[in-house]
Amino acid sequence: MAGCLSEADFVMVEEGFSTRDLLEQLTLGTSQATTEEVAAFFVADLGAVVRKHFCFLKCLPRVRPFYAVKCNNSPGVLKVLAELGLGFSCANKAEMELVQHIGVPASKIIYANPCKQIAHIKYAAKHGVRLLSFDNEMELAKVVKSHPSAKGAACLLRMVLCIATDDSHSRSRLSLKFGVSLKSCRQLLEDAKRNHVEVVGVSFHIGSGCPDPQAYARSIADARLVFEMGAELGHRMHILDLGGGFPGVEGAKVRFEEISSVVNSALDLYFPEGCGVDILAKLGRYYVTSAFTLAVSIIAKKEVLLEQPGREEENGSAPKTILYQLSEGEYGIFNSVLFDNTCPTPILPKKPSTEQPLYSSSLWGPVIDGCDCIAEGLWLPQLHVGDWLVFENMGAYTVGMGSLLGGAQTCRITYAMSRVAWEALRGQLLPAEQDEDAEGTCRPLSCGWEITDTLCMGPVFTPASIM
Repeated sequence: MAGCLSEADFVMVEEGFSTRDLLEQLTLGTSQATTEEVAAFFVADLGAVVRKHFCFLKCLPRVRPFYAVKCNNSPGVLKVLAELGLGFSCANKAEMELVQHIGVPASKIIYANPCKQIAHIKYAAKHGVRLLSFDNEMELAKVVKSHPSAKGAACLLRMVLCIATDDSHSRSRLSLKFGVSLKSCRQLLEDAKRNHVEVVGVSFHIGSGCPDPQAYARSIADARLVFEMGAELGHRMHILDLGGGFPGVEGAKVRFEEISSVVNSALDLYFPEGCGVDILAKLGRYYVTSAFTLAVSIIAKKEVLLEQPGREEENGSAPKTILYQLSEGEYGIFNSVLFDNTCPTPILPKKPSTEQPLYSSSLWGPVIDGCDCIAEGLWLPQLHVGDWLVFENMGAYTVGMGSLLGGAQTCRITYAMSRVAWEALRGQLLPAEQDEDAEGTCRPLSCGWEITDTLCMGPVFTPASIM
């Protein structure tokens, strides 16, 4: 969708100018962090988001990406993804308002929350959002009652049935709360038919941090069974939603390319090309995790002597540990400590010399709570109030999550993009790759699809076409 992003929205940098370089400039410009309002800020590389999109199109050519707005709703991210042609998966009214405010049409929005407020259903109906998800009879009845498009012979409402998955090995298990079991699917499909609601597809989510790519294959196989149930009952089944769970960083337990290989094989088996099914995925972490780097200042410091009789450090002083308090904590930007069981590792803007002694250190948030510990067991040089610490891979579930309990403001975001990435984005061309597949040609940058007709009047799935 052209025109969402302009050069005024980001800092243009030359190729080779890194996020770290920009961070260094910005931290030098706010070196007196303790006396100024800025105590934490993000630098976001929008070019990294564009590169992730290239990778997605190459690895999963049959899958149409939707962006999960809840993961990071910052304007720069939404604009660049809209420019790339993505659809948007929204969980509530606020998210639908955000994406429609930048010009995203209702036909590219899925209201994907299986647990919706009535007021939000009515908002979706009023603003033309007609593709919604559900996983139980109460939710179905609520939508039928609250969405005017569900009434009458010419029903415009389209519903996607969310099924449960085996996410027992995932770090974040969504099926504990969302999704219907296979044995209950037929009953829900029959209820929808009785209420004259068209169920057009199936969605699932294997959870975040799943170490087993075969979980996607099993869920795709389950979705095939539900498609057959729906087709038998007269539903026009033509949408398969693979959900999310795709890793957003290098070095994940399972690489994105490995997952893609498993997904492609399962799709070829259960939903082969030409079967009339449109395949979607709702990605959040994948697009934004590695694109955001956080700089946060030390706002307080405390040295604690360790009571270890007979032990002294090299300089003859008693051993000590240093507690550093930051302007952000685990109840805000560092919530991954709570939810993902991570231990964020800081990077020092200036590499310490080998002569500098290292001290046992820990990082704490601003909330007066003994649980607001960001990281322990670190060995750092002597740092001071006002010094900056840098954290990479901070794009997922961090923006808008400032530590309000500690009185912090929402973190400022500085967006950056290389000139090469910007020119590729504006020209809607992917620069030719240097591998034997490229053959010196350019590839399209955008998804190359319009979803309006797909969501409303797409091809109809028939079990026979799968075999």
